[in-house]
Amino acid sequence: MSNSIIIKDKIKNFDKEIIVSGDKSISIRWVLFSSLANGKSKAKNLLMSDDVMAAIKIIKKLGIEVKLKENICEIYGKGINGYQIKKNLIINAGNSGTLGRLILGLLINTSHSIKLIGDKSLSKRDFQRVSKPLGKFGANFKLKNKKNLPLILSGSSNLKPFKYYENIGSAQCKSAVIFGAMRTEGTTFIKAKKSRNHTELLCKHLKLPIKIKEKKKYDLIEINKVKKIKTLNYTIPSDISSAAFFIVLVALSKNSRLTIKNVNINPSRLGIITILKKMGVKIIFKNKETYKGEKKADIKIKSPKNLKKINCPSALNSGAIDEFLVIFLVAAKAKGISYFKDLAELNQKESPRLKWGARILKIIGVKTIVTKNSIKIFGNPNLKINKKIIIKNFLKDHRVFMTGIIAALSFGGEWHIHDKDSIKTSFPNFLNIINDLKK
Repeated sequence: MSNSIIIKDKIKNFDKEIIVSGDKSISIRWVLFSSLANGKSKAKNLLMSDDVMAAIKIIKKLGIEVKLKENICEIYGKGINGYQIKKNLIINAGNSGTLGRLILGLLINTSHSIKLIGDKSLSKRDFQRVSKPLGKFGANFKLKNKKNLPLILSGSSNLKPFKYYENIGSAQCKSAVIFGAMRTEGTTFIKAKKSRNHTELLCKHLKLPIKIKEKKKYDLIEINKVKKIKTLNYTIPSDISSAAFFIVLVALSKNSRLTIKNVNINPSRLGIITILKKMGVKIIFKNKETYKGEKKADIKIKSPKNLKKINCPSALNSGAIDEFLVIFLVAAKAKGISYFKDLAELNQKESPRLKWGARILKIIGVKTIVTKNSIKIFGNPNLKINKKIIIKNFLKDHRVFMTGIIAALSFGGEWHIHDKDSIKTSFPNFLNIINDLKK
C-alpha cells in the first residue's frame, strides 16, 4: 500500500460537526502522572497515537502495569518511587519531544544509568536545553555531540534544588524541571516565560506542593518534593492543535461552517484563535466549562468573506507554536503583507518548520521573505493552483503532511503528499475526518 496520498480536487462547501482526537499534551502528561500515583488511574478518550503509545511503552519498561481497550486506558501506579530501573535500561521516546524531555525529569534520581533514544527526527533536536537545567539538580548527562540523542542519564540520590530561569517559552523544559523538583528535597524556584501550563494545572488539581504566581510576561513557580500522588481519572478533551487544521480549512473555504466538539481551550494554547480572529475569521466558543483545571468548549467557525493581513505580535507565538504552518496558509490568501517574527523555535520542532512553511508557500507561488527567525508573506486573495505539487523528505513531520492536505483542499492543483503514516504521531484519524467533510 502506498504511503502517499494524491489530491486533485478542492473541497466543496460544507456545514458539519466533528470530533477530533484527544489532546496529545494532556494524554502524555496523564500517562506520566498516573504512573507515579498510588493505585489505578483511568482515562477515556486518550489519544492513541504513536507519541502516547511511546509514553506507555516507557512506563511499562519502568515496571508499571497498563491495560488498554480502544480509547480507554488504565494505569496501575506504584507510587512516587515505584519505578523499577533495571541495569542497562534503554527507553525510546520515538518522535515525541514532550515525552523525551519530560521523562528525564522523572528519572534524575535513578540509581542506574539509563539510555534515552528516539527516531531520526527526535535525534536531531536539542536536548541540551533540558539536560543543562536538570543537571543543576545533580544528575549527569552524556549527549551525542553534547546536544543530541542518544543520551545517557546517570541519576543522583542527593538532588539539590536551584533557581531556574526559563527564557525560551518552552513548556517542555519548564515541565521537565517541575518533574525534577518533585524528586528533590527543598524548594525549587522557576521563573518561566509564558508557555503551555498543562503540567501546572495537573499539579494543582492533584494538590501537589506547587505555588504559581502569574505575571504578564512570565510565571513564578515554587515546587517542593512530592511524597504521594493520588489517582487521576480523566476524560481527555480534544486537541486544539488537531482542531487547528479544520479551523483553517473553513477559513480558506467559501460558504462553510463547522462545529468542533469538546476542545481544550487552555488560554496558553489559544494563539491560533487570536491570530485568525485578527485576520477576519469568525470563531466563537459555545458550551464553555472548566474540567479538572482545564477549560474546554465547542468551537464554531464560519468562512470569512475576506482575509486580512497581520503583523503578528510575538507575544502570541508560544500559544500558537504548533499551528504556524497552517496559519501561514491563511496569510497566503490574505490581502496584504503579513509578518511573523521571533520564530526561531519553529525550527526546533520535528522538522525545521519555519523553513518548511516558506518552502510550501514558494511551491504554491506565494512570495516570501525569510530570515532565521521571521517570515513576510505577500498574500494573494485570488490564489489558485493549476499544477502538480510534490511534498516529500520532510523528516516525516506530521504537521507538514497535514498542512499539505489542507493546502491541497483549499487551493487546488494536483498534490502528491508523501509519508502518510506520519499522522500516527499525533492524529491517526485525520484523514477519516477529511473524508467525512468531503462527502
